[in-house]
Amino acid sequence: MRFTFAESMCEPKQLLTLAVEAERHGFDSFTVPESLMYPQRSDTKYPYTGDGGREFLEGKPFIEPFVLMGALASITQRLRFTTFVVKLPLRHPVLAAKQATSVAVLSDNRFGFGVGLSPWPDDFRVMNVPWEGRGKRLDEAIEIIRGLSTGQWFEYHGEIFELEPIKLCPAPTKPIPFLIGGHADVAYRRAARLGDGWMHGGGGQASDLDGAIARIHALRREYGTDQKPFEIHAISLNAYTPDGIQRLKDQGVTDAIVGFRDAYKPDSMTLQQKIDALKGYADRVIAKVK
Repeated sequence: MRFTFAESMCEPKQLLTLAVEAERHGFDSFTVPESLMYPQRSDTKYPYTGDGGREFLEGKPFIEPFVLMGALASITQRLRFTTFVVKLPLRHPVLAAKQATSVAVLSDNRFGFGVGLSPWPDDFRVMNVPWEGRGKRLDEAIEIIRGLSTGQWFEYHGEIFELEPIKLCPAPTKPIPFLIGGHADVAYRRAARLGDGWMHGGGGQASDLDGAIARIHALRREYGTDQKPFEIHAISLNAYTPDGIQRLKDQGVTDAIVGFRDAYKPDSMTLQQKIDALKGYADRVIAKVK
């Protein structure tokens, strides 16, 4: 089991210290979320709150993920960074490939590319990207970034993107793993067909996680991808005890994502309290299972 620390929507400079402390206390990864902007007017509902409201996001700081990962990679040696998740259809795949390969090179391959779809049409409208066809746009972007990350000549002719032969330099020495986020069946299919892993967004019962994992593995068998390595990143209350970690391992989870406050509420924790929480978890759980 690997352990991922999740912290966001806090004073941005805290993240530098927290990454160093997470690495020092035995965490394996650090999640990096993305939020592009906050619209003044919107009738779109957020899928991860009970009432669909997203007012909690107003005024909350989000550093652009690739900028943040570059900064965090420069002050750590072992910690991996996983985006949770980048709304990839909003970005042109060549630019996204350049950003992703740059982080992978500078971090010595300590990068997992969590990608998914934005739940908000507002993001697409502001970026002047069509909402329609966003799933196909995501699929093609993954294929293009994979091709360009080899550092070899690559061209692409899809339904949405046309790319003449180009290559990027520098290129990482290992393939960038794509971790697919989402809880709809189409996301499970995308993870099974194109992904190197799946990112669970939290919530629900343990049986829901069991069902999602079983569905993804069934689809991997259907697509003939079940012999490839596959990561499952999950948020679960089971992650906070050694016995719970064993239950997650039995479910097939490879990466437990843990945080120490409700990010949907104002941040009332001091930096020292967050460091103490990291150390406490490391002593109570990580030291007992590694």
